[in-house]
Amino acid sequence: MMKVTAKRSDRNLILQLHGELDHHAAKEAMMELDRYLDVALPIFTELDFGGVTFMDSSGIAVILRLYKRMQNLNGSMKVTHVPPQAMRVLKAASIGSVVRIEEEEVKA
Repeated sequence: MMKVTAKRSDRNLILQLHGELDHHAAKEAMMELDRYLDVALPIFTELDFGGVTFMDSSGIAVILRLYKRMQNLNGSMKVTHVPPQAMRVLKAASIGSVVRIEEEEVKA
């Protein structure tokens, strides 16, 4: 099950995903994200993948939907804290050419 939590500051929104982001969870997550966007009408949104334990290609649809919503609001977004497994999915789809993905710096 996918859980979405939100933190808001002015017109900035941080949406945190928790759990597995697969086909079933993606629909639920998109509806949750839409609800938060409808209330906050943000100019900037951060989609935090820090709590994602698994992601398949359905996660790409979630990101692209949020990207499109933010464009409609004349806003911008970035994706952060992407775990290695999910990052492999995103890189395979070249999603970074469309959406800003903040890669973690590897600590030595």
